[in-house]
Amino acid sequence: MHMNTPPRSTIRLTRRGRLVLIATGAVVAGTAVAVPLLSLDSEGEKKPTTLVIPEGWRAGQIYDAVDKALAQPPGTAKKALAKANLKLPGDAEGNPEGYLFPATYPLERDGKKTTPEALLSFMVDTANKKFNGAPIAAGAQRNAMNVYQAVTIASIIQAEAATKADMGKVARVIFNRLERGMPLQMDSTINYALNRSTLRTTSADLRIDSPYNSYQRMGLPPTPIDNPGEDAMRAAISPPPGDWLYFVTVKPGDTRFTNSFDEHRRNVAEFNKNQGNPATTG
Repeated sequence: MHMNTPPRSTIRLTRRGRLVLIATGAVVAGTAVAVPLLSLDSEGEKKPTTLVIPEGWRAGQIYDAVDKALAQPPGTAKKALAKANLKLPGDAEGNPEGYLFPATYPLERDGKKTTPEALLSFMVDTANKKFNGAPIAAGAQRNAMNVYQAVTIASIIQAEAATKADMGKVARVIFNRLERGMPLQMDSTINYALNRSTLRTTSADLRIDSPYNSYQRMGLPPTPIDNPGEDAMRAAISPPPGDWLYFVTVKPGDTRFTNSFDEHRRNVAEFNKNQGNPATTG
């Protein structure tokens, strides 16, 4: 059943942002301890042997991490895409966003330093192994979507869920909105369009002309918006039952889900009060 959506200018689904994405930088591991990537050249420090890609990083962050880990000029990994021959699904149209699987990757193979092309290919191959077999492929089919759509949903879940425990409920909100013909209205897609991570989304932001503007465009964004991990993927294919349509993280550890727009407005007002923002829900 289609449900009318309240005016878009009055809705804030999450207003979370992912500040950690721009604050942490790349993570590399030497022996048993992770060290900041920028300290690789410190005198007397062992060179790392692996590169750790955290869940939820965007492709651009991963390219930068690969360049730094392999001591390559900025932009090298992104340029390497053209010759990396990545095994991506047709829907991706050559864009590896969502398929640079978060994991730990070796920086050397057979005693030789790996290349950006090989490292990116390893990430995509890992994603294909994770996504194309059971239960992910079967779960996607069970929910009347293909694997690429499931990865796209998982990427939104990864960006929006405050905790692992919230992932399933966030997934259910996404499915409920899609089933009702409602726009997703996720701030994380706006952040992706603007190449930023923030808790504040303005009315002007919501008017940007972008296929990732899920306030104005119906359905899923054209690509994933980050590279999700296994927990987010599991949530995307097996969301719990529920009638939730809205959620907001009022404060750390307190994410509230509801099917009532009026209740959601009150929750958002509390969020704004906690942030020191003026209320925006009208």
